[in-house]
Amino acid sequence: MRRFFLLALALAALAAPASSLASPYVRYGIQDDAWLQYGPGTLESRVAQLDSLGVDVVRVTLNWRQIEARKGVESWQRSDDLLAALHRAGIAPLVTLYGTPAWANGGRAENWAPTSKWTFAGFARRAAKRYPYVRLWTIWNEPNQRRWLRPTSPSVYTQQLLNTAYAAIHAASPHSLVAGGVTAPRASTGGVSPVDWIAGMKKAHARLDAYAHNPYPLRPGETPTAGGCDHCTTITMATLPRLLTAVQHAFGTHTRIWLTEYGYQTNPPDRLLGVSPATAARYTAVAAQRAYEAPRVDILVHYLVRDEPDPARWQSGLFTTRGAAKPAAAAFKVPLAQMSRKGLRTRLWGQVRPGGRSPFRLQQFRGGSWHTVGAYATTVRGFFTRTVRAAAGARFRVFSPVAHTYSPIVTVT
Repeated sequence: MRRFFLLALALAALAAPASSLASPYVRYGIQDDAWLQYGPGTLESRVAQLDSLGVDVVRVTLNWRQIEARKGVESWQRSDDLLAALHRAGIAPLVTLYGTPAWANGGRAENWAPTSKWTFAGFARRAAKRYPYVRLWTIWNEPNQRRWLRPTSPSVYTQQLLNTAYAAIHAASPHSLVAGGVTAPRASTGGVSPVDWIAGMKKAHARLDAYAHNPYPLRPGETPTAGGCDHCTTITMATLPRLLTAVQHAFGTHTRIWLTEYGYQTNPPDRLLGVSPATAARYTAVAAQRAYEAPRVDILVHYLVRDEPDPARWQSGLFTTRGAAKPAAAAFKVPLAQMSRKGLRTRLWGQVRPGGRSPFRLQQFRGGSWHTVGAYATTVRGFFTRTVRAAAGARFRVFSPVAHTYSPIVTVT
């Protein structure tokens, strides 16, 4: 039943009328291709761990170059196993199509666009037909950066990749939703800013159901709500309204927003770009609240499940390289954040994942110990808001007996 519920939400989101209100359909996911395929234990145990975290969506990359290294000779076993395991667990796969085989782009690297758009369209059509239960698709990854797509051009991306894949997927799976863009938060050397990329896609007549973006912070001091560049053409979570405005201007109010990669690296182990584990947990919850409140935002994906072993790579996992839970793991499972405060009137927001109406206890730290303020129930999607009498400095947490988890502590500001 869970998978049918998720599909209904996806279709409802596409049909939802424009509104200045928050999207009631927002879902929270994970991406970690390497861990999902090669992590400890069995594939089934890893999927069960994702399910226990309350993951709604898992982003999975189908690398065309790996699947069809030789023209006409395809190997789907890896993706068959991964997607089938998610499907059995009732977790919605969000599939990204990426990577050009050498035979399709004149012998170049996988980040070079194919010489014929029809070859990529054929791959997209075969993928959609092979996995009829997949309803969420994104085309490429961060094509506005040179390391991910060459030529790094919104017109090349739109005409050679997005539009043909969009048509092919919808022909094979009419109820699917296809997102374009999947942009990085900044251009980097030789790239194009996401704001200019969106405008370029509009000029090239892009076809898409949703616009996908990876709103990573650009420096450790940037929070999910503050510290972004006000005058730049970058787009991070802190400047999310810039994305909403640009997408609405280019593609209309019916186009949904998917935030397909996001996370904060932690120190330790990343002493250059990381924030403390407690700060990363707080930002994880605040980002979830921001996505919940933003109009037209339907998906927020956390990257990664587990830190990568190489310290020079990503350390934004919910777990360390040895599998120890960071505070962000609890923040993902039971996020809690401050929505507002006016005098002593403080409003808190949170969720107990996975969804479903469930009990929770709101607790406040007073006199050296934790006291239960009240016992409540979430909505059917697991969300809740509570207004409490609290001044700056008051500390709250939530306990979920269903998830067997305490949320990270929120200190009222």
